[in-house]
Amino acid sequence: MGPIIIYHNGECSKCRGALELLQERGIPHVVRWYLAEPLSRLELEALLAKLNIKASELVRTSEELYAKNYAGKNISEVEWITILSENPILMQRPIVEFGNKAVIARLAERMFEILPSMYSL
Repeated sequence: MGPIIIYHNGECSKCRGALELLQERGIPHVVRWYLAEPLSRLELEALLAKLNIKASELVRTSEELYAKNYAGKNISEVEWITILSENPILMQRPIVEFGNKAVIARLAERMFEILPSMYSL
C-alpha cells in the first residue's frame, strides 16, 4: 500500500498538530516538505484524485498570493493545477495520504478516516 505521507509546512500550526499526533501514536509516516519539494503536475493530479476534489477546492483563498494574483479571476481547473504546482503555498494543508486515499486534515483526527484500523482513535 505504501507509506503514510503527510504533506507538511513547518510554519503551519495545523500541520504541526497532525504531525505531532502521528508521532505521539508511533504511526510510521513520511514527511513531504511540499514547499521545499513542490509536487509535479502528475503528483498533484494523483493527489487530487485521492482527495476526490477539484484543483480549485485545494486552493487556500486566505493566502496573500491568492488575494493579489487570483481572486475574482476565472481560472480553469487545468490552470489551477499549474498554479498550485508552481505556488505550493496555495495548497490547503496538512494533507495526509495513504494508499489510494487522502484527506485535508485541518482537524488532525480526520486522518484516521483513511488510516488502517490498527491506528484508529
